[in-house]
Order: sequence, then structure tokens, then C-alpha cells
Amino acid sequence: MTSRERVLTALAHAEPDRVPINYMANPEIDERLKAHYGLAKGDDEGLRRALGVDFRCLEAPYVGPKLHADVPDRVIDTWGIHRRWIEHTAGGYWDYCDWPLREATLEEVEAWPMPNPDHFDYARVLQWCRQYEGYCIMTGSPGMGDIINSTGMIRTMEQVLIDLATDNPAGLRLTDRRLAVQAEVLRRTLEAVGGRIDLVWLGEDLGTQIGPMISRPLFRKHIRPRHQKFVDIARAFNLPVMIHSCGSSSWAFDDFLEMGIRAVDTLQPEARDMAPAYLKSRWGDRLAFHGMISTAGPVAYGTPEDVVRSVRETLDVMMPGGGYCLAPTHQLQSNSPTENVVAMYDAARRYGAYTSTA
Repeated sequence: MTSRERVLTALAHAEPDRVPINYMANPEIDERLKAHYGLAKGDDEGLRRALGVDFRCLEAPYVGPKLHADVPDRVIDTWGIHRRWIEHTAGGYWDYCDWPLREATLEEVEAWPMPNPDHFDYARVLQWCRQYEGYCIMTGSPGMGDIINSTGMIRTMEQVLIDLATDNPAGLRLTDRRLAVQAEVLRRTLEAVGGRIDLVWLGEDLGTQIGPMISRPLFRKHIRPRHQKFVDIARAFNLPVMIHSCGSSSWAFDDFLEMGIRAVDTLQPEARDMAPAYLKSRWGDRLAFHGMISTAGPVAYGTPEDVVRSVRETLDVMMPGGGYCLAPTHQLQSNSPTENVVAMYDAARRYGAYTSTA
């Protein structure tokens, strides 16, 4: 099978030749893996081929004018989100900071510069789609449609949760302005590529490690209707939708199904009600699953043998009948030894084959 055929077969709850594979990692892991495989630092495609990755994720790049002024020691993106560099024992990362709209009024939210959908390069996505023909091509990310995290990056998560609970006009307007841009960019992207995209990826972290982050009534009041707009755009192009949700999020899976979402991403096995056997038995015939190899488990803290054992145990539960794509639960972190990550992908390719179709 081609990678595209492999993924679409799994999403349709049938057994492909092997379990589809995906990859997400932070820069330190990425650099170490490229060195391990003898690749140049910028050879992203070479690394994905070495790992056997079946997905390619594409988004239209912003090519418009600069919207926000520079601030010393900060990286500021198109939305005005501020990040600062934080060192840690395994490297470093760009952490969110400053939160310029934390106490913003409705008037200040209305005046905040936002990207114009006219200023994205949709033709570039079409070029990339042609380049990656044969792979499963996704568009979107865990940040597309996301409300709690992404709005929290500029307003604080605490304030966003207050906004949702109190119907705060400023916070809800900030969310709606951002999502309106994203939805229009998605629609124009799908129009531009002429059927070459296979999957739309949304996100919303709905769980802590021990339970829901918000109540179901609040989810249905403020989050589900806003996500539905993205799902409806994808369905208008006959495309399946996958949603990223960290933590204990299975409480929302029935809502996802009602909305028309076909697959769920992340699937942290250590969180409450997220064990592979539980998810497979409850929703395995209706939802496809993407993830489940914990970045806080053996990949980070075990030996290569522990990693292989964990991957095999997950595959034993999730493979029957299709409906599973193997991936880390989030970006692989710098504390994961290179040999463990290599063992994870070697095991996925070796033990993820369906002997009846191989």
C-alpha cells in the first residue's frame, strides 16, 4: 500500500498492510535523530522516510505584513503571542509569556491586529501536495480551532476558563476573531488544492490527568459549536476530521462522534479513562485513534527493551480491525534517549504489520 492508502484504510476501520505511523518531536530530538541516521540538519523529509512516517502535514504560510512590534528577548508570532527562551537540563524551549491581552477590554480586543486570510500562500500548499503525492496529507494542527490553550497563550489559560464560565464578551470575541481567520484559511486551502488533502486536524485540550478540564454543559455551550464550523468545512469537501485532545478527554468522544469527527489524537494512556483497552472496547468500531505511545512513559524513562514491550502491548490491543495509527502522545521531548525513540519506530514497523495482508 501507499502511505495514503494505508492511512485511509485504517481510518475506515479496515486492516491495512501495516499500522500507519506518524512523528512529532521537539528540535533537540529532531537533531539527534538526524545525526543518528546520518542526515543533514535540515533534512526533514529524509528523517520521515527513515522512520517510515505515512503522514505529511501542510499549512498555508503567512506571507503578509508584520503585524506586531518586536520586543527584546521575545519571539512574537503573527497572532501577537509572546515567547521567551527557557533553558533546561536537556536543552531548552520557547515558553509563553507576557500575555498582552490578559486584561484586555472588548475595545482592545477589537483593535488587536489579526492576520488577513488574503495574506496566506495557498499556491504553496498545492505545490507541497504535489511533492508529497502518495502520502496521507493533513492540514491543520492541534492549534487549529483550539480555544483554551491557544487563546490562553495570549490571555492566560486561567482567564480563558473564566471567560468561558462567565460569558466574558472580550474573551469570547478574541476567540471568535481568531477562529474566523483560521476557518477561512482552512476553506481557502481546501479549495486551492483540488482534492489533494486527505485529513483535517483540529485541537482542543479537554482533560487533566485525572478528569475533565471543563464541564460537559460548558463544552457544549462554547466549544462544540465553534468546532462544528471547522468540521462542517471539512465535510463539505468530503474529508475526515481528527481532533487532538490531551489528558482525560474520553468523556467528550460521544460528542465528537455526533459532530462528525472520525479520529482522535493524543490518547495519553496514563490519564483517567484513556487506557488503550478501554478506548478500543468503547469506541473502537466508531472512532479511529492516533497516538497512544506516551512521551511520559518508557520512551522517556525506560530502556529500549521497555519501549519495544510498550509498543507491542499497544499494538496487540489496537491493531485488530484497523482504526489505529501509531504516534507519540505529543511531541517527543528532549528527555527521551535517542535509542528509545529509534526503538519505538523500529518496533512500530516490525510489529505493526498485519500478517494476513502483508
